[in-house]
Amino acid sequence: MNEQPIKAKARASSTGRVTLDDVARRVGVSSITVSRAFRRPDKVADEVRERIQRVADEMGYVSNRAASSLASARSMNIVVLVPSLRNMVFVETLDGVEKALRPKGYQMLLGVTNYSSEEEEALVRAYLAFDPDGILLTGMNYRESTRRLIERVRVPVVHMMELSDRDGVYSVGFSQEAAAEAMTEHLLAQGRTRIAFVGSQLDSRTLARNRGYRDTLIRAGLYEPRRELMVPDPSSVALGGILLERILQQAPDIDAIFFCNDDLAQGGLFECQRKGVAVPEQLAIGGFNDLPSSACTVPALSSVATPRFEIGVRAADMLLTLMDGRTVARPHVDLGFALKPRQST
Repeated sequence: MNEQPIKAKARASSTGRVTLDDVARRVGVSSITVSRAFRRPDKVADEVRERIQRVADEMGYVSNRAASSLASARSMNIVVLVPSLRNMVFVETLDGVEKALRPKGYQMLLGVTNYSSEEEEALVRAYLAFDPDGILLTGMNYRESTRRLIERVRVPVVHMMELSDRDGVYSVGFSQEAAAEAMTEHLLAQGRTRIAFVGSQLDSRTLARNRGYRDTLIRAGLYEPRRELMVPDPSSVALGGILLERILQQAPDIDAIFFCNDDLAQGGLFECQRKGVAVPEQLAIGGFNDLPSSACTVPALSSVATPRFEIGVRAADMLLTLMDGRTVARPHVDLGFALKPRQST
């Protein structure tokens, strides 16, 4: 009787899982090469990496990150904390971070602080238990206890969106004050002399924009406190309409409003349309961050374009450099901004 050859099955570990060694034997390369293909794919030739991935898929191999961490002395985890996932600004920043980290084999431990320094500290404390290789933080206005916590573990940290000139602090962003000054100066150049500022959320970046607005009008001899409206509520388009009505009641003589972000500015613009307030003839409106929809409003919204995606990429690249033990040529990277004048001003 003829016996049919039996197809050999992949040898499994005692847990029943296909191992990295199994994949290496099937591909005909060393276990180190397979490990590197998953941990540092940029270090493996494309043809070899693709062959390893194809065989791993066929065998049902799933990388054991805990074992890889022990072997490499790296967890391959990066803590990334942002204030919100409802804000397009931070979603675009995360896209940039992910683009830089994914080819290097790193995973994001993502945390949302909800603009709370208490929640930020709790997230840092919780994620440090995963032995991250680095940390990306939005801003640098965190508690002293959070600062001490990070310093004790000696993990590289890079700050996004804001800048610092302190030694030993790494940051990628732009000057919030200078960007706000640019919008205020633009409104002044259009002949507006009674300019209001409307802000919400009141995080460190909003407060910096308020300083830029205030300093510009003080230099021009046109600053009046009654033309400022600052509320702690979360920003939204709906809130922008509410705050427009409030600032008109508070300072009915204003001829321009600088909203601290585009969400509020769009809401204010829509409320002007409902009230029959002509923009920009009666009231000029400027925003901040230049969200994609701002160029599509009627009239199109003037704003300040900020490099959110590029900040994510550059901050992640800087962190990778620090984690590799290399020196960063520029610890504070100012990516600038661009004023986008449109029909609303």
